Amino acid sequence: MFRQVTDPLGHPALTALLAALPLLVLLTLLGVLRTASHRAALGGLSTAALIAVTVYRMPLDQVADGAAEGAAFGLFPIVWIVLNAVWINRLQRVGGHFDVVGRTFSSLSGDSRVQAILIAYCFGALVESLSGFGTPIAITSLLLLTLGLSPLKAAAVATFANTAPAAFGSAGNPIQALAKVTAYPAHDLGAMVGRQSAVIAALVPCVLLLMIDGRRGLREAWPAALTAGAGFGAGQFLCSNYFAYQLTDIVAALVSTAALIALLRVWRPRRAAAVAVPAAAVAAGSVTRGAGETDAVETAAHRDHPLEVVRAFSPYALLIVLFALTSYHGPVQRLLASREVTFSWPGLRVLGADGRPATVTVFDFGWLGASGTLLLIAGVLTAAILRVPAGQAVRCYAQTLYGLRRAALTIACVLALSYVMNLSGMAVSLGTWLAGLGRAFALLSGLLGWFGVALTGSDTSSNALFGAMQTSAARQAGLSPLLMAATNSTGGVQGKAAAMQNLVIAAGALGISGREGEILRKVIGWSLGVLAALCLLAWLQSTSVLGWMVPGG
Repeated sequence: MFRQVTDPLGHPALTALLAALPLLVLLTLLGVLRTASHRAALGGLSTAALIAVTVYRMPLDQVADGAAEGAAFGLFPIVWIVLNAVWINRLQRVGGHFDVVGRTFSSLSGDSRVQAILIAYCFGALVESLSGFGTPIAITSLLLLTLGLSPLKAAAVATFANTAPAAFGSAGNPIQALAKVTAYPAHDLGAMVGRQSAVIAALVPCVLLLMIDGRRGLREAWPAALTAGAGFGAGQFLCSNYFAYQLTDIVAALVSTAALIALLRVWRPRRAAAVAVPAAAVAAGSVTRGAGETDAVETAAHRDHPLEVVRAFSPYALLIVLFALTSYHGPVQRLLASREVTFSWPGLRVLGADGRPATVTVFDFGWLGASGTLLLIAGVLTAAILRVPAGQAVRCYAQTLYGLRRAALTIACVLALSYVMNLSGMAVSLGTWLAGLGRAFALLSGLLGWFGVALTGSDTSSNALFGAMQTSAARQAGLSPLLMAATNSTGGVQGKAAAMQNLVIAAGALGISGREGEILRKVIGWSLGVLAALCLLAWLQSTSVLGWMVPGG
């Protein structure tokens, strides 16, 4: 039996510095030395294992077992979710139905600024709900190019817009990772994140207008930004608190889109911005065009049959139905619960510093009701609805699996690192030291999440790394652990705009590789500005001013 020790060096600050070393190694390799993500994760994991054995005196076999459990959780349910979500996206592309979705959004307004909100903000959130990890940035940046935006501006807008849905990510992936490492129910965490993210995400459309057309854009098109942001925020709050957190981004995107469409029936900007890239400009090479991309004039001229539009959006409808069936108490949920397998991870016998068994040693293998399994079922039904031949659907699945091989290794290593840090007591050591800041820690909680996502590129990974640390620091400082854990996820999403992997994806999609630094300079100020607003909100929620927003507060 191994019992965690909070301060093995007898000096809280030095212990915290040593406990942070695995993270510093990971982030330095990833953010400074530009090491491949899976190699950086392996470097951080090796450092964590060495410190766990030599300083925290955790038995080597338990370190290995803890890393194995973390890697297993990385593969299931996290990679399982990503795999099937990306597969659905591939099935939509096979018959051109993904283009139908894009054209449906683009045909709703004659103003490029409003179209940009529809594509980058609303449509991007739908894509994020199925396949994150930079996929929405690659897709929406190319669509934005057809509106007349320069490649650099299209990349910046697509990257920043991706911050709005990232707190819930692909089928609630970040929330699941946060729930595992903090031992809080996923529903409670999702509810708290929704009470922060709904406010912050509502600001994003206004920032997008400023990025696209400066103060003139905000002055002329603010009703569209306000409507889209309010719709998105309302959708996030209501779904995460009263329905299913896994569906939050889908519902928020649909509510935002519906609200904006309703507005466009009675309102138009007084000066409609240009909607198309002039064909001459494309021909002259002053504006690049992605492979298979058409300009807005062609898009406007193409009218899809209503049945094709229904088919194109069918995956989202299927997911809503499936998650609804599994989210409410009834025969379906009882069936899923009866098939769930829960067991203590072999070889792990860990007590917390308080003498109670560590909850993360219990592995939940709810294979039938897992979000990834529901996505797989939705994918099979999607293939049938879109009339994708079985052989081609299988090939798409194999291609998706192959394409995610390095991402899967990275996720497994990052989760293994997280589990070793949590089980050895390193996260508690860091939290104990941070708690010395007292209630002022509420102002820095979001910054910690931002830092993690900016350098790992993933809100899920950041939650796995810092979630336990946040709750530990909160308890020491007399703050709500639930609030601080949620703030890590909500603050982290702004780091998506500064994450190197997202900048590389955007630049590569638009053919401007090597200009990632320019994209970063366009988004970093907005990212930090919105982060500051989140930090202020979290601090107010930790006080009597907005404490009523915290569940149970």
